[in-house]
Amino acid sequence: MTPLEMHGVQLIGHGGIEKLEYRSDLPVPTPGPEEVQIRVTAAGINNTDINTRIGWYSKAVTADTETGGAEGFDNVDNDDASWSGVPLKFPRIQGADVCGYITAVGANVDPARIGERVLVQALQPVRDGEPFTCITFGSECDGGFAQFTVARSEFTHAINCDWTDAELASVPCAYSTAENMLHRASVGAERVLISGASGGVGSAAVQLCKRRGAHVIAISSAAKADNVRALGADQVIDRNADLVSCLGAMSVDVVIDLVAGPQWPSFLEVLRRGGRYATAGAIAGPITELDVRTLYLKDLSLFGSTYQADEVFPDLVSYIERGEIQPTLSATYPLKDIARAQEDFLAKKHTGKLVLLPPKVAQ
Repeated sequence: MTPLEMHGVQLIGHGGIEKLEYRSDLPVPTPGPEEVQIRVTAAGINNTDINTRIGWYSKAVTADTETGGAEGFDNVDNDDASWSGVPLKFPRIQGADVCGYITAVGANVDPARIGERVLVQALQPVRDGEPFTCITFGSECDGGFAQFTVARSEFTHAINCDWTDAELASVPCAYSTAENMLHRASVGAERVLISGASGGVGSAAVQLCKRRGAHVIAISSAAKADNVRALGADQVIDRNADLVSCLGAMSVDVVIDLVAGPQWPSFLEVLRRGGRYATAGAIAGPITELDVRTLYLKDLSLFGSTYQADEVFPDLVSYIERGEIQPTLSATYPLKDIARAQEDFLAKKHTGKLVLLPPKVAQ
């Protein structure tokens, strides 16, 4: 029997970690006609969780994410502080990364789905919206930082593999973000430079690029270089290095960037003529300098990457089931310790993903 109440974490407003409230009396959600109810067994932590909590997406904020990661920002405009630019509705249960088991289905969903082990697609297209319109699970709707959640059946993918639930929870947001950048930039067997390569998305990008036959040059701290090499990177460059001096101008085909910040102009310098640049993050700061002459004289292509093509997430599931990628789980925490987990996430001493484990539900 599914209980009537559950443990979960509510975000009650934009700000510091104190805006996260752990509760044991939240109502268990029931699925709508096209939805499934999921017993959550593991939920990963992402930059998106932090960015949404602190309101970093607001145009009023120009600093890097670490600056306000613990305490938030004083100058947030709540009207544009979500990644979609639409005011967030509070309280909100965050958590884009969900692994769990279907426990109930809506009226229009096949009951045979009950019992399936599943991953929820983190970025979900809005079928009746404008082109490139999408939502993030755990932002525009409640997500996985609770014992139960509901999701559209269409975006809830059955998976069969020998990974643990915590390992699977490292996948939805980070791996789909990485795979989408590679898809958007048509990455193949070529030279690819990846920034932030020890983080969740970056470490996923290293593996996914190697799967495509690329020669991977990863940017990471020296302390994490060996971990990044173990994921398959052919070369690791210190994040404080001068890229042009290390690699040479016009030396790479593609840049996969998650960092931006002061180093950004050098990414365009090391791209060859006709090279491609794709980004899905700016943790070192969103405001950069662009010499437009570099852009047009080198015939470069720049890709922003949020909306995901329909094939991206099913492709990821197939890579896992065929054993073509490996999990990048760094540590797990009880859901009630979300504050400590986010503090550790912000410290950036880990490689890969941190995952929260809700209390087990009595069967």
